[in-house]
Amino acid sequence: MTVDVEDYFHVSAFENVIKSKDWNNLPLRVEKNTYRLLELFELHHVKSTFFTLGWVGQQCPNLIKEIVAQGHELASHGHTHQRATQMTPEQFRDDVYRSKSILEDCSGNKINGYRAPSFSINENNEWAYEILKALGFTYSSSTYPIEHDLYGVPDWPRFKYDRPEGIVEIPVPTLRKNEQNIGIGGGGFFRLYPYWYSKRRIDKFHQQESQPYSFYFHPWEIDPKQPKIKGASARSKFRHYLNLSRMEDKIVRLLDDYQWSTMEQVYFSNGLDK
Repeated sequence: MTVDVEDYFHVSAFENVIKSKDWNNLPLRVEKNTYRLLELFELHHVKSTFFTLGWVGQQCPNLIKEIVAQGHELASHGHTHQRATQMTPEQFRDDVYRSKSILEDCSGNKINGYRAPSFSINENNEWAYEILKALGFTYSSSTYPIEHDLYGVPDWPRFKYDRPEGIVEIPVPTLRKNEQNIGIGGGGFFRLYPYWYSKRRIDKFHQQESQPYSFYFHPWEIDPKQPKIKGASARSKFRHYLNLSRMEDKIVRLLDDYQWSTMEQVYFSNGLDK
């Protein structure tokens, strides 16, 4: 189980209408929503990996401490939610280093995992892995091997593998159908389909593969009362606001129907250095 800890105004869908300089002027909702997720996880005896923005760590240091105190894994989602494909190597290093430093200072734990915003590592910026390795990361979960208009590396591996740079990559899970990869990892796909259909696809994954299944979502996805953003495209609004009012109930059913743990515990049987 993984959570990408960002607020509604951080998402890539709104990056053309909301600038980072305006974030401090917008209502902060990520803290309340993430605390709600912590309550749900505790109630259902679930441990999760929280891929968290450094910016959120700056604004909500007590939230970071609580994530760790409850036994969850803390990992990095970068600092400003800027896609890796939009940064130079120097900018990427500065962004990730800043996030890692803030999260480690807040939590007192070593940060081993990283997830690029919008799964934005591909064949054009594989240099990112060298930087992650140099900064002390053990693994990344930054690729989604599907065809998508915003991201995707459909020809890349579907399961955990060792990168030549000396770091492990754990892609978002996919289902094979008609010789294509179908996204089943969470996010908008999970909000779009009725729960029974998503469950059927997850069960089919388990029938087809002898691999762990991982799921991702965001705190803002359980928040139907979040402010509506003006100026975004109709497509972006549809993707972002679709079925927000139903998401929490779906998450609860998902927590009940499967056994969940952190990326560290599931994928690294010997554990990672703290």
